[in-house]
Amino acid sequence: MKVLVVGSGGREHTLVWKIAQNKQVKELYCAPGNGGISAIANCVPVKAMDIDGMVSFAKEKSIDMVVVAPDDPLAAGMVDALEKEGIRAFGPRKNAAIIEGSKAFAKDLMKKYNIPTAKYEVFDKSSDALEYLKTQKFPTVIKADGLALGKGVIIAQNIEEANEAVVNIMEDKAFGEAGNKVVIEEFMVGPEVSVLAFTDGKTVKPMVSSQDHKRALDNDQGLNTGGMGTFSPSRIYTKEMADYCMEKIFKPTVDAMNKEDRKFKGILYFGIMVTSEGPKVLEYNARFGDPETQVVIPRLKTDLIEIFNAIIDEKLDEVNIEWEDNAAVCVIMASGGYPQKYQTGYEITGLDEAQKDSSTVVFHAGTKFEDGKYYTAGGRVLGVTAVESNLDLAIKKAYEGVAKVSFKDMHYRKDIGIK
Repeated sequence: MKVLVVGSGGREHTLVWKIAQNKQVKELYCAPGNGGISAIANCVPVKAMDIDGMVSFAKEKSIDMVVVAPDDPLAAGMVDALEKEGIRAFGPRKNAAIIEGSKAFAKDLMKKYNIPTAKYEVFDKSSDALEYLKTQKFPTVIKADGLALGKGVIIAQNIEEANEAVVNIMEDKAFGEAGNKVVIEEFMVGPEVSVLAFTDGKTVKPMVSSQDHKRALDNDQGLNTGGMGTFSPSRIYTKEMADYCMEKIFKPTVDAMNKEDRKFKGILYFGIMVTSEGPKVLEYNARFGDPETQVVIPRLKTDLIEIFNAIIDEKLDEVNIEWEDNAAVCVIMASGGYPQKYQTGYEITGLDEAQKDSSTVVFHAGTKFEDGKYYTAGGRVLGVTAVESNLDLAIKKAYEGVAKVSFKDMHYRKDIGIK
């Protein structure tokens, strides 16, 4: 079997690492991939958003399955384009990926089908948004409607910050076309849990829970990032909560998408806020989360390709998905200055030493491999993941791995897993 994974981050390295464990996979490609991925797959210089290039490559190599991992190509219709050419593809089609591609669509869907979420309004004119803000309590949440690399959400503490956010998103176009509309919603209070779920549009099978650390600095201080680390399972996600979410959130979301004639097949990511009124949806993603994948997939016992095939063929109910009864922690090692300005091109040392313990694996996010050495090539550089019998041990092991890795100006949080 020949498999192509689309993308270049830590999520993709984790997926490639898991897929490579399938004995049937004889040829494994990743486009464009990264330094770490190049050690286990053939990296192909096709950009993740180059739909025509990806289709051409898949045809040329007679690829049996393309796994489209990032949000942008899913929202742009890469799966549709591959399927049109008779190529088997994993991931939602364009009309279903809109659940992440448009926050306004997602919020309207939840309102229409009574799925618990924060109160909100949508605006396509900045003047209307600014007027509405005069009536709001603070803090309040302002979101760019479209995809903004996880950075299009601003929690405004007062009217000045809120006004600045609206102008920045809608008038100054800080996130480009993603800011043509904004969603302004009430600020929900409570811990956040991430639950990714496999779904073929009929059956929903949630994965083990996880919790992400979004802020750049310890104690949840600093700017929002794509994620500075994560752990699984969540310490607060009980069986009762899981049952409630299945009944009130997971199944109703899949059913709602079917009623809208937008059957969702792939990975549905539920960002859940556990409020005093019960769990509510904070956000949907139409794919594996990053860095949640780096702690969830290492706990998966079942073969990933088997699950992907079942989803594509709408036979997910026939697969028994099993998980290890353990815990995983991932600490992100970032370039100094991330998520703002940072330098790249620094040599990375200590990777082999960090992985000498069989419980630890380093997933590459922003690296390149040249002349036998690894160099930094992005904001988030590495994710050091440790899998152990419990969370406390996994935290200890992950930080032991982190201590062995070194590159200039490296930055990481020291409190991952301690929420």
